[in-house]
Amino acid sequence: MGLSEPADSLQVAAERISKADAILVGAGAGMGVDSGLPDFRGNEGFWRCYPPFREKGLSFTDLANPTWFDHNPHQAWGFYGHRLNLYRNTKPHSGFSLLKKWGRNQFVFTSNVDGQFQMAGYAPQQIIEYHGSIHHLQCSRPCSDKIWNADKIEIDVDPISFLARDPFPRCPRCDAVARPNILMFGDAAWLPERTAKQMEVYSRWLTEQNNHSLVGIELGAGTAVPSVRQEMAHRTKGRQNTLIRINPRESKCLEGISIRSGALDALEILDKIICR
Repeated sequence: MGLSEPADSLQVAAERISKADAILVGAGAGMGVDSGLPDFRGNEGFWRCYPPFREKGLSFTDLANPTWFDHNPHQAWGFYGHRLNLYRNTKPHSGFSLLKKWGRNQFVFTSNVDGQFQMAGYAPQQIIEYHGSIHHLQCSRPCSDKIWNADKIEIDVDPISFLARDPFPRCPRCDAVARPNILMFGDAAWLPERTAKQMEVYSRWLTEQNNHSLVGIELGAGTAVPSVRQEMAHRTKGRQNTLIRINPRESKCLEGISIRSGALDALEILDKIICR
């Protein structure tokens, strides 16, 4: 196992989870690693998943940019189409189910766009996808504020070049190339309305937890894009609240419980303690 924390940290974390009135789950890319999903940590890790982009000198940051949908949609949809297919075909690891059984009063704040929490059985009204979702599309221009489901969209991606073959998804209103409803780098065209509605539900849930004990379980969220880490630290302030940070590399937690581990290993051990 990749767990190196003393038993008392795990025991205290399990006790806080058991006694909590509510659980806020914060999930970064590391949450999906145990399901076999890449976390794109650093150029070398990214290029191991996408070798052709090493030859072109293109990083994840370079490719996660909306300009490709205008200038080279074959490459844009090659990258995002491959990810869409991967996420659709990946079964969430058992840690998702362990989390889910620890209490009904939960909310998930995630920077991931993969839809794994929905696949694991969490209700849509329990989740805010802070950076959007690859399972929803919008116009790349955009010509309107319309966002639609990508369920019926199939992307044919060459497994060698990672270039997509025609046809691409199109906007039903203006016929421009469609794109995922994901917040990309340098993205002035992202339509935030879907995420904003999730935020409204999340804000109401947080208000309902006033005067309740809240435990935040942060899983695989790093400092490179700190959306989840900042949110979790902010929401777990207060005497009756607790932050549990689970991360194999960046677990340091000054005002909470640090568990240096991958998500699945830590969740399995915590569950054994909780269920004793």
